[in-house]
Amino acid sequence: MIKPESLLKVDRLSKRFRSKWAVNELTFALSPGSIVGLLGGNGAGKTTTLSMLLGLLEPTSGSIRLFGHDFVKNRHAVLHRMNFCSPYVDLPQRLTVRENLRVFARLYGVDNSSARIEELTADFRLLELMDQPIRRLSSGQKTRVSLAKALLNQPEFLLLDEPTASLSPDVSQWIRQRLRDYRDQTGASILFASHDMREVELLCDEIVMMSHGRLIEQGSPQDLQDRHQRGSLEEVFLALNEQGGGA
Repeated sequence: MIKPESLLKVDRLSKRFRSKWAVNELTFALSPGSIVGLLGGNGAGKTTTLSMLLGLLEPTSGSIRLFGHDFVKNRHAVLHRMNFCSPYVDLPQRLTVRENLRVFARLYGVDNSSARIEELTADFRLLELMDQPIRRLSSGQKTRVSLAKALLNQPEFLLLDEPTASLSPDVSQWIRQRLRDYRDQTGASILFASHDMREVELLCDEIVMMSHGRLIEQGSPQDLQDRHQRGSLEEVFLALNEQGGGA
């Protein structure tokens, strides 16, 4: 159910590409200070949903309300309050870490950007990487830089598209802890898209499960397991797909 105090309200959001519905009447909400997992396999519609929430794609139908604004009509009123991170979106490869952070700080209009970059450099252990070009970094290092970039403007709403994809378990755990710390320190809301059931179970307060562009279930990790009498989110997800995509 959509709550009146929701930071984000998505109502019957749909996106069609020719004859295919990539997202079909998706409805969910985020409360301030929550971490919500957008969970589904490849092709579930997660990235298309994030693209609409970032204003990169225009919905075919439905609505998005963010910070009380109609996002499709007034996205420029709220874009400065949000940010995004994905390992599938490269930072400029020839620029150094320092140059990337300076460029994005200017784009986001960050006040006292030198101090903010210094703070993030310490938080994400980037000091030894600052003069390295992005192309020379490992996957884990690139993820740390991308997350630092995403936090430059201290967003109140952070969108993450599988930020720990292809990372080792220890780096993934470190990233999850940084995200929890950021939420706890700032009260920001985080939408975390992933197909990793265990990761979403560990990190998220609420889960929005998608399959073939549709919402198939939502609730807290424990509620979903109790409701479907399963021992894990993966078992819940597999059971719902066996039933044809919904409860």
